[in-house]
Amino acid sequence: MFAGRFGDPVETRNLAKRHLKPILKVAKLPEPVRLYDLRHTCATLLAADGENPKVVAERLGHASTDMTLNRYTHVSPGMQQRATSRLASVLYRD
Repeated sequence: MFAGRFGDPVETRNLAKRHLKPILKVAKLPEPVRLYDLRHTCATLLAADGENPKVVAERLGHASTDMTLNRYTHVSPGMQQRATSRLASVLYRD
């Protein structure tokens, strides 16, 4: 996903040390965030916004949505609240 100055692959630890950690510091986020965690965040944010699971799986390089939905996408309290609101609107329609 990332290339060095000469097109060679970037080592994950160098990318994290030189770029991710300084960004986390500026954003006042905890340093234990790993590059790998950003994949989970991406999948969860896209799912929360209603993106098609197949599109999310493809972005993450997964052959199947099963891996994406079961391992990478997490349910947030906001997602649960929206589901509750949707159910209430279905149940209490006039």
